[in-house]
Amino acid sequence: MGVRGLQGFVRSTCPHICTVVNLKELAEHHRRQYPGCTPTIVVDAMCCLRYWYTPESWICGGQWREYFSALQDFVETFGSVGIKLVFFFDGMVEQDKRDEWVKRRLKNNKEISRIFHYIKSHREQPGRNMFFIPSGLAIFTRFALKTLGQETLCSLQEADYEVASYGLQHHCLGILGEDTDYLIYDTCPYFSISELCLESLNTVMLCREKLCESLGLRVADLPLLACLLGNDIIPESMFENFRYKCLSSFTSAKQNFDKKGSIILAVSDYISRVLHLHQGEKKLEELLPLGQNKVLFYKGVTSYLLPGQRSPWLFPKSKGIIKKQVKSMHLDPGSKQEVLIHTELDCKQKVPIFADPESKQEVPMGTDYESKQEVPLCLDHKSKPEVPMCIDGESTQEVSICTPPEIKQKLSIGTDSEVNPEVLMYVHPDVSQEDLMNLEPEVKQQVTMVSDPEVLKVARTHHVHAESYLVYNIMSNGEIECSNTLEDELDQALPSQAFIYRPIRQRVYSVLLSGCQDGTSTCLAVKEWFVYPGNPLRHPDIVRPLQMTVPGGTPTLKMLWLSREPAVQTQRLNTLLACFNLSSSKEDLQGVESPLRALCCLLIYLFIQVDTLCLEDLHAFIAQALCLQGKSAAQLVNLQLEYINSRAVQLGSLLVRGLTTLALVNSACGFPWETNEFMPWNVFDGKLFHQKYLQSEKGYAVEVLLEQNRSWLTKFHNLKTVVCKACMKENRHIASRGHWNSHHTGRWGRQGSGSYRMSSAYSRSGHGQPRRDQGSGSRQYEHDQWRKY
Repeated sequence: MGVRGLQGFVRSTCPHICTVVNLKELAEHHRRQYPGCTPTIVVDAMCCLRYWYTPESWICGGQWREYFSALQDFVETFGSVGIKLVFFFDGMVEQDKRDEWVKRRLKNNKEISRIFHYIKSHREQPGRNMFFIPSGLAIFTRFALKTLGQETLCSLQEADYEVASYGLQHHCLGILGEDTDYLIYDTCPYFSISELCLESLNTVMLCREKLCESLGLRVADLPLLACLLGNDIIPESMFENFRYKCLSSFTSAKQNFDKKGSIILAVSDYISRVLHLHQGEKKLEELLPLGQNKVLFYKGVTSYLLPGQRSPWLFPKSKGIIKKQVKSMHLDPGSKQEVLIHTELDCKQKVPIFADPESKQEVPMGTDYESKQEVPLCLDHKSKPEVPMCIDGESTQEVSICTPPEIKQKLSIGTDSEVNPEVLMYVHPDVSQEDLMNLEPEVKQQVTMVSDPEVLKVARTHHVHAESYLVYNIMSNGEIECSNTLEDELDQALPSQAFIYRPIRQRVYSVLLSGCQDGTSTCLAVKEWFVYPGNPLRHPDIVRPLQMTVPGGTPTLKMLWLSREPAVQTQRLNTLLACFNLSSSKEDLQGVESPLRALCCLLIYLFIQVDTLCLEDLHAFIAQALCLQGKSAAQLVNLQLEYINSRAVQLGSLLVRGLTTLALVNSACGFPWETNEFMPWNVFDGKLFHQKYLQSEKGYAVEVLLEQNRSWLTKFHNLKTVVCKACMKENRHIASRGHWNSHHTGRWGRQGSGSYRMSSAYSRSGHGQPRRDQGSGSRQYEHDQWRKY
């Protein structure tokens, strides 16, 4: 994350920019300086997950009750000294950073392979040097913080930009995280989470002013330096030759600096010695080897500009100005802020867009050649009659664009309504129109999968306030992702979670996108970037909605999300169960008490879906859930395991991914269940499940699994009966492992009542997959209810 090599450089070469500070003392000073203003620290939560996850055990699926307790301690410590915390989570992966996202996921795959090799060799958890955060940690941390009463936000773009912007706009005490990009942004102070001592509230503050002093640069030069070194937008290889040329002419290169440190000093020297000298006289592309990467480079520089900021490196001689629209949620939606586009360009491309279905008058628009989306441009800066354009269907904000005098119609386009204050940047006339469009993606027309502005507004609100999971991503751009899961690529007995839960996601797509389908063969599809063994992630999987039957008919999103009629709650639950294909089990599930109802639903789905799960697995899942109800976090800490079993590791992660899927379904269906019903700290503990799994595998009696607690015995048999009864409706008999080993024919897939079973053959080797259409390098999946996984 952040700028390549800068973290190591700061620690080794410029340690003086790191200052030990006490957050309590800084908060007291802040209160004196700003009376009546609460000292606020904005937290980049994604950077803090490793710091927050303090439980010793991480391999078994997560010690969620211990983790929740640790989060509570963290929040209470800051609250006790009067510091308010605002937490930001990544809400989506920007296209510019998709390659970097893929690169990290593939690297994680190798780490996971080493973890499973270690487990099989040593039958124990690897050391902390191989630590891998439990599946679903980021998702459930959001819900945990909200449960603890904290302000928790989910970004509409890369979270670091919104964190830096929030810190600047709200005069925050600082940013808490671990990302060198916060040294580049010109925002509030940056505090290191890795150096934080919670007991004393001492940490390290990294000072960007001192960094500039050491490098001979100005703060405004830092975005330029970051792009030349490489970051999440600019590949490190792009300016590799340029950096080595700087290094070869750098007179101080022979000092006692490591290679990366010398390169950073050499590039900084070039900026201060050469670029500063010619600034304002020569174009940047005459001084840097930008070539075909010019647009991407400028995009990288502008990505660091916060609302109201300018860069002296973005063509100061230009007379044209673009006021960049930046997506964010922190401006009053009622603001009438305008986005003005004035350039020196001659518009040579005309793309027709019609203001009215009956009026065929064409309006010249700029076109982005990657997205094919139409973008309004200044067509003639000498004649500037303003054409009001609706920024968002939810609002009455308008964008003024310059058009020829004969065009005076009002055009409506759909983009985001809630924009940050303007970011001003200069654009040189030599930048082509296509370059301009690639440089400024935020002013492009936003095309969403769902056109209903009222429904989109609800989805967006839930997303921003971290109340839903993936719903807005599906509805806004039809693209979602799921990171790595602890899955053994060599284990042929269990399918990947990506495929096990795909039918549920497909039914959710049907709920969310049902109003968008026109009944033709070209139905909408969702791009899934899901990590699973054997997936090179060169392209997303193209997944189409799966039609389902909801008792009483499939309700509209407006009914599910906006209706307050008591009867609608029944429809919400019916829709949720239909997503799991469990409508016939509704009565039995309603008889299960909270918080085990959601877990029971998930277990039914899993055991119907995966034939290789056996009776011992079911016993372990149910027993751990019941025993968890009577255990504190302290008791779970002291739980010791005889050894680690690789299959149990994968089953633990599989169940947690199921809980995240429940979060998606519940939010898509209008929250028929309370969120705490499927929070892992209420229904799952990794070590406890592992213990029950090992005991069950050895054939221990149910009474032993339940720790001789007779009050749990009745609940155990009731839950088991509900699961087995639902499975029998699908002709799925759950046998013991011994019976399975001696009688199983190897034919894992089964047909029944429209459900479809899967085995590892689907997820590992690729055999037995549903019919696949190859098109433009993408994988497109179609449902065939008679096709076995």
